[in-house]
Amino acid sequence: MAKVSAVEKNKKRIKLAKKYEAKRKKLKKIVMDKKVNLNERFEAALKLAKLPKNSAKNRIRNRCEITGRPHGYYRKLKMSRIALRELASMGKIPGMTKSSW
Repeated sequence: MAKVSAVEKNKKRIKLAKKYEAKRKKLKKIVMDKKVNLNERFEAALKLAKLPKNSAKNRIRNRCEITGRPHGYYRKLKMSRIALRELASMGKIPGMTKSSW
């Protein structure tokens, strides 16, 4: 199991990213548009910088939904390799068996 504080911090980041997603997208569009006045682009960049750091989507860490483990994460299953192996060994994943030879 991962530290509870790390998991909660990541949950907070997810919440902040959802909250500021539209605002960030709008400001980024202004900053990247070459047709917009340079001063307006600069002001938009400053506003973007004033937003919370943790509201950026790339600050979110993929974590296992069962254990909170940050490494060995399968995106498709939203869990770590260890949690997947345990569930497969217990027979809780249909169609998946632990191989042995």
